[in-house]
Amino acid sequence: MDRASGLPLLSGRDPADRRRIAELEEMAVAMAVGDFEERHGDMEFAPVVALLASYLEAKNIGSVLEKMPFEACGLAVSTLVVIDGGDDGTEEIAAAHGASWVKLPVNMGQGVALKVGYDLALARGARFVVTIDADGQNDPGELPDLLAALVEDRADFVVASRVLGVDETSDRVRRVGVRVFAAVINFLIAKHLTDTSNGYRALRSEVLRSVSLEQSQYQTAELIISAAARGFGIVECPTVWHPRTSGFSKKGRNLTFALNYARVIAATAWRERRGLVSLRRAGRYAG
Repeated sequence: MDRASGLPLLSGRDPADRRRIAELEEMAVAMAVGDFEERHGDMEFAPVVALLASYLEAKNIGSVLEKMPFEACGLAVSTLVVIDGGDDGTEEIAAAHGASWVKLPVNMGQGVALKVGYDLALARGARFVVTIDADGQNDPGELPDLLAALVEDRADFVVASRVLGVDETSDRVRRVGVRVFAAVINFLIAKHLTDTSNGYRALRSEVLRSVSLEQSQYQTAELIISAAARGFGIVECPTVWHPRTSGFSKKGRNLTFALNYARVIAATAWRERRGLVSLRRAGRYAG
């Protein structure tokens, strides 16, 4: 068994493994959504859904949820926590803070957890979705700042930027990585973004219905590349990037993070190559 996920250890390279992984994911998601529907019936969300994917973040998520706004840019905000496996009592903390929650039976990866949240939000009336980390690195008070460009029809997708804002963390290697990956993605999508690995972002429902999402982790790169390839407008909003409240990242140390993030960029760029070629051609002609 894979100790991180609770799933059988499969390579994902063999077609049979890929089918098995897809079947297990489908089963886990169906169980989680079925439980949510049994508890909530036909409940509708507010026009804005603040979405948190959480894996063993019980020590951190409470302080995030207590700062979550109930209204932003004149629109009501609902909060949805997707618990990505684990048994640390996150659901009780979410409920105590008035948030809805859905729980995957095993750890599937943040990308899968977010997709579950997107699907629930879209099916239950959300016009905008804002993703925010559960570890305390993002300030929920900045949610209206990210949302404003969408509400004012200035963009379809807003990414928070610690480069344009303030980075209070001390990891210099990670800071360099942020700039390197931004340069790579900018080359692919013909834009000038500064922070393409930030999980604090706001999206129109139309973007989420259009993009292709296949990655189980490092979803920001996949979202940006896929959205850009489909012609959606992407802008940035300055943010204050705080150190984690406690604990450590579940995405691995710097080298592991960098290699996996590069893999996601490469895979997504190949999948979206036709749209990216058209995007770059349009950028050249416009210039």
